[in-house]
Amino acid sequence: MMTKAVIIDDEPLAVELIKEYLKDYPEIEVVHIAYDGFDGIKAIQNFQPDLVFLDVEMPKINGFEMLELLDNPPGIIFTTAYDQYAVRAFDAQAIDYLLKPFSKNRFSQAMQRFLNGNKSISSEQEELQDGPVSRVVLRVKNGIKIIPVEDIHFLEANDDYVNIYTKEGKFLKNKTLSHFEKALDGSQFIRVHRSYIVRVGEISKLEPYEKESYRIRLRSGEYIPISKSGMPKLKKVLGI
Repeated sequence: MMTKAVIIDDEPLAVELIKEYLKDYPEIEVVHIAYDGFDGIKAIQNFQPDLVFLDVEMPKINGFEMLELLDNPPGIIFTTAYDQYAVRAFDAQAIDYLLKPFSKNRFSQAMQRFLNGNKSISSEQEELQDGPVSRVVLRVKNGIKIIPVEDIHFLEANDDYVNIYTKEGKFLKNKTLSHFEKALDGSQFIRVHRSYIVRVGEISKLEPYEKESYRIRLRSGEYIPISKSGMPKLKKVLGI
């Protein structure tokens, strides 16, 4: 039985290299080549591949954003020129993480991991660091929504989901508030309560609230409670 593979990469030379290396694996059939994340999503949904070679930096949406839109992603081998995404690849339970330009021997190592049933890369990659995210990608009724972080007013915990509030309204993302606390720039976003993260630039004022507590008034008019543990962090960010 053939193993179906999809290549998602906007660099034609990288695509050709993967195809060339795959000649050593006749049991692998490349059923589709996509040059951006949108086409990649459609290919995975249509072909249901067993393995995907996925670039990170691509037009429209990047590789990680694309994965977040899939309910049951297949086996993933990342192929990228950037080493700073290794931690996120580990979190995404990728099979391997190939840095371009990768050799045939390194490619073979990744393929052996896949063929041997290894589901995720080694935790030794954890020491590499990622920068804060600059946007959030999510599914909406009519397609895909991309929200730049500067458009976010605040985030609210909703069980295993998060409500993201912008001037356009509320959007639901299947991530936890703890995920966003780590992913967002800590100088721009502050967790002021176990259920809320606020963008610092949206804070209008702090107002006294019940029982000697305080709350935040946002420029948009909403009020956000501040917990006892959230107040010191907020004062530090605001310099007060």
